[in-house]
Amino acid sequence: MSLRIALDGAGGLALFLLAMAMMTEGLEVFAGGSLKRLLGRWTSTPARGVLAGILVTGVVQSSSAVTIATIGFVNAGLLTLRQALGVVFGTNVGTTMTGWLVSLVGFGFRIESFALPVLAVGAALKLIAPRKRLQGLGGAIAGFGLFFLGLAILKETFGGLAESYGTQLGAVAAAPAYLLAGFLATVLTQSSSAAIALILSAASGGVLGLAPAAAAVIGANLGTTSTAALAVLRATPSAQRLALGHIGFNLLTGVVALALLPLLLRIVAALADGLDLERSPAPTLALFHTVFNLLGVLLLLPWTGRLASGLERLFRRAEEELGRPRHLDATLASTPELAVSALREELLRLRGMVAGIASQALAPAPAGAAAPAGQVAAVQKLGEAVGRFVASVRTERMGEEVAAELARGLRVARYCAEATLVTTDAAALAREAARGADPATRAALERALAAARVCLALAGGESDPADGDPERAAALAAFRAAYEEAKVTVLGAAVGGRLSVEATDAALDALASARRLVEPLVKADRLLRSPALAAQIEAEPARAAGASSDALTTPTDP
Repeated sequence: MSLRIALDGAGGLALFLLAMAMMTEGLEVFAGGSLKRLLGRWTSTPARGVLAGILVTGVVQSSSAVTIATIGFVNAGLLTLRQALGVVFGTNVGTTMTGWLVSLVGFGFRIESFALPVLAVGAALKLIAPRKRLQGLGGAIAGFGLFFLGLAILKETFGGLAESYGTQLGAVAAAPAYLLAGFLATVLTQSSSAAIALILSAASGGVLGLAPAAAAVIGANLGTTSTAALAVLRATPSAQRLALGHIGFNLLTGVVALALLPLLLRIVAALADGLDLERSPAPTLALFHTVFNLLGVLLLLPWTGRLASGLERLFRRAEEELGRPRHLDATLASTPELAVSALREELLRLRGMVAGIASQALAPAPAGAAAPAGQVAAVQKLGEAVGRFVASVRTERMGEEVAAELARGLRVARYCAEATLVTTDAAALAREAARGADPATRAALERALAAARVCLALAGGESDPADGDPERAAALAAFRAAYEEAKVTVLGAAVGGRLSVEATDAALDALASARRLVEPLVKADRLLRSPALAAQIEAEPARAAGASSDALTTPTDP
């Protein structure tokens, strides 16, 4: 008999987990990118982030999925840690919707009479719908039906357990034991919703009393942090900080709820009477789950800014420090003249970083290699910080010269970002030069590579005085000439059968990438060294239209 009960319970839990996965996946497909766009855009303050977290989690029925998506946004730099913390706080409230669904719908009538038609409708829609979004909706509806079938099996299982072993199983251990049981149930199933359904089913079947079941609900709430912790083992420092904030929120909420458990249960009972809820354990536990998570939000939301500041001191990495502005300060934004001076210092630092990355990429093989992803990300992050700083500068009574300096600063940051993006492809030039089968091709590629290194060395050197430009202009002209010579030589070798089609394509791609690396950095350098060169930089492509090899083209030109 006990084996049969255990097998039925395992089957019901498996069906419930499958249903939750189908609902989450189907609703994400049906919603398309709208839910993710909501997370990305409607989180300007922690309070709005909480509301977004509640809404999205309530829709997709998975706090873990929303937390992982939020971590992804933080990794991509689309959300700040302060905004993301609000979303994570909201997911803890949003996940209580499952408990309400279970308690108000799952135990009020014969579930099978409702679940089977829903399952049939969902399966039919998934199979015959012409559009992927509708198929996703069908999968979600089918999962909704399976959700209640699994719940029905769990309900019968715990009812049989209570008949076989009595209804006093909930009094055999202290509250910490049930807390641990709820925590382990969530960790093992990787679904707090499944753990909550188990606890509500056990309480409704008479296996657990109200207080032990409430302690188990707190444990299940703590267990949901395991998904976020596992997701950030190899993630960025920002994502690790978010996971730690998630764990801290759930720990604080759990400690407060456990310490105030008798008081909270009395408050919940009074609220249940006021809301005219059914006098049964399931709705009371669902209300308890919501109340203590709301209590956690109320306790921590006012401190979100300080919490984010504290977390940002943790998990520091060298690449992340590179991406932090050293000269830009928000206090300078109200004084444009000082802002321009600080911006120039930061841009010189940015240009130096890019020149170092570029020189590493074009170093002789086998030393030449693309910069680590962390360094590239640092350059991009610093460029974004420059853009935000320029946008924050007060425009009132700003002179034309200052405005022009700020605009040039944005262009410098853009050129640096463009150069950094092609370092991986440009690094192939050294390899192609080293392994070229045709001696003439190898020599031409080496000359182009050497000329590129000279340009990078000059562009990454001292910015002043401006009269150093002739040397840099000569270096750039020499690189262009070497580039054209190498291109002609490669094509000639291909026509003569000395290079394969694959080797020809690889050599030409490497040459083009090296050009897209060198020329933007030269532009950035010339803009920084002398504002007077800005007009010349823009005029050069126009003068050489139709004779591309002598023009300072944009990095995206072929």
